[in-house]
Amino acid sequence: MRIGELAATVGVTTRTVRHYHHQGLLPEPERLANGYRHYTLRHAVVLARIRRLTELGLGLAEVRDVLADDAGKDLVEVLTELDEDLARQEAGIRERRQRLRALLDAGELPAEGPVSPELAALFATAAPRLAGSPMAAKDREVFALIETAADPAQRERLMSLAGAMAGSPRTTARVNEVYALLDALADADAGTDDPRVAEAARAIADCIPADLLPEHGFDHGDSFLRALYADLAPAQAAAIRRALDLVTGEGR
Repeated sequence: MRIGELAATVGVTTRTVRHYHHQGLLPEPERLANGYRHYTLRHAVVLARIRRLTELGLGLAEVRDVLADDAGKDLVEVLTELDEDLARQEAGIRERRQRLRALLDAGELPAEGPVSPELAALFATAAPRLAGSPMAAKDREVFALIETAADPAQRERLMSLAGAMAGSPRTTARVNEVYALLDALADADAGTDDPRVAEAARAIADCIPADLLPEHGFDHGDSFLRALYADLAPAQAAAIRRALDLVTGEGR
């Protein structure tokens, strides 16, 4: 058989046959006097086996191990590992579908979505009570970021505190005051002498739960805080920086 006949017999392309030669999976055949490759039934048998193995999901390195006569894993071991890997992928797909279904069943997705059902519920609860301010929208984006980046323990603690705050009308009113103060600083002078900066800082400090305070204070050089400050107007960043110093005792 010539290469085209071999490829047609097994149901692959001639390019695939050449690729398997290049990868060392399919032995090179003898060449006839005219220079053409001469394939035998044995080549077709091996090529068909390669096709079956790759259709099962084996990579070419794994196929090479299976085909090796004196090295590598035997076929049962390779297929067992493949089955276990597919089971893990299947479980992951099932979990993602459950999360998607929960988001779709929740109705209208938040603008920051997709977020977890817990955070979506928190946004839905808090939205009617919180002012529709630019700073409130930015706060929601930060919450979505923290939920994605934080470790599970931090995420659970933050969600618990945020849920308690959102459920308190008194706290909600104070947070609305903070948003209004920060929104007013959007076009303020970059200097920190503006009395509104100090007023906003005190209001922010009063809203920060003690449970959120780090053990050794806030590091303003931290990459997250630096990115947060850079995303705010200068006066807004100054107010938040001063508030963090106030709650840790450094701004007194």
